[in-house]
Amino acid sequence: MVTARPLERHLRLRSATALVIANMIGAGIFTTTGFQAADLRHPLLIFALWIVGGILALLGALCYAELGSMMPEAGGEYVYLRETYGPAFGFMSAFVSLTAGFSAAIASATESFVVYLGNFVPFLSEARLLVGGIGVVDVVAVGVTWALVWIHMRSARSGTGFNDAITAFKVVGIVAILLAAAAFGRGDASNLVTASPSFAELDRGETFAAMGTSLIFVMFCFAGWNAAAYVASEMENPQRDLPRALLLGTGGVLVLYLGLNAVYLYGASVDQLAGEVEVGVVAARTLFGDWGVGLVTVVLCVSILASASAMTFAGPRVYYALGKDFTPFAALSRTRPGGAPAVALVTQGVVTSIFILSGRVDQIQQYAGFTLSLFASLAVSCVIVLRIRRPDAERPFRAWGYPLSPVLFLAVSAWMMFWAFQGRPIESALGLLTVVVGGVIFAFQRR
Repeated sequence: MVTARPLERHLRLRSATALVIANMIGAGIFTTTGFQAADLRHPLLIFALWIVGGILALLGALCYAELGSMMPEAGGEYVYLRETYGPAFGFMSAFVSLTAGFSAAIASATESFVVYLGNFVPFLSEARLLVGGIGVVDVVAVGVTWALVWIHMRSARSGTGFNDAITAFKVVGIVAILLAAAAFGRGDASNLVTASPSFAELDRGETFAAMGTSLIFVMFCFAGWNAAAYVASEMENPQRDLPRALLLGTGGVLVLYLGLNAVYLYGASVDQLAGEVEVGVVAARTLFGDWGVGLVTVVLCVSILASASAMTFAGPRVYYALGKDFTPFAALSRTRPGGAPAVALVTQGVVTSIFILSGRVDQIQQYAGFTLSLFASLAVSCVIVLRIRRPDAERPFRAWGYPLSPVLFLAVSAWMMFWAFQGRPIESALGLLTVVVGGVIFAFQRR
């Protein structure tokens, strides 16, 4: 039975933090370093870029923490933009969430999960095509998508329990890799700080441009730092726990990311990693042998699945909030007796399936990354606008370092989006087109 009822408050700090961690850690951290090694050519620059990305995510988390404590409702930036800039911006944000924000990202994750699962299931590693050019990987990815929808459809609590368990397994697996590398990995510590050419010999102009394009991939790995904001209305004490979950989750992921990059560079030099897609596998083979490759692949598969599950859980909360505000979409606010927003879950599953059957993973990632950066920047700007417009509003949490924290986030995000448009103009333009389509739909529904 599906009816319109409020979402249940059942999330504690542990589950909200796990949601942030699960959203953030996916396939990207196991692949991105190879692209950076090819462009930056020095380990210290690689570490610096991950630190910059982590600081940027923490600055965003600080701003979302202030907004979320002010407006502890389901929907995240949908609510912040609606309250700051009006319903049109909120509506476009929700439309982007349904397409680029969650459905496209889930499509990318489930396809990647099936591809890596092919290391253990040979049938999936064969590039077999079915009807209309649709491959076996696509069909299985759609199946995984709907399996996750079913898990989260049963009840909000069962979905949370699944997220908690799979996230714990993921974190334990990553820590096991770090400890194994430190204890008995056969690596070279000099790879962590030296390279040829040396740092002083690098061209400053080329390096600066390369950092701009490489930061795009880094921030895609950090995407999800705002995950807890989408489920604020289901937290038992959102004004206290939402800021903690955002900051603990983001800070913890930054530490794990730096540790994994240290493992990669301990196991292989910058030149050996340059251009490699599966950097985790390359480093693990050197450090541990074949058994290490298997361990890394298992952790990778679990990480991707946990990320897809967390996004499957968080996304429908945005559409639920949209359905409460706009009568033509009221069905999206309907929930099952267990508290799951059933119609919103099914809608997201349908859109995700369309993405899986119609696009390549790399195109989907770039399309999603540019659009997400745009709306995250708009949401962060709400902190500044509301401080001016509503100076006396209750703020249980205030962003540390204001106004530097939101201004720095906005400046770096603008720089990153500029280079994203330069490098992938078609995918970035499609992201902007998605925003325009959302605005057109809003105008029609208002009429």
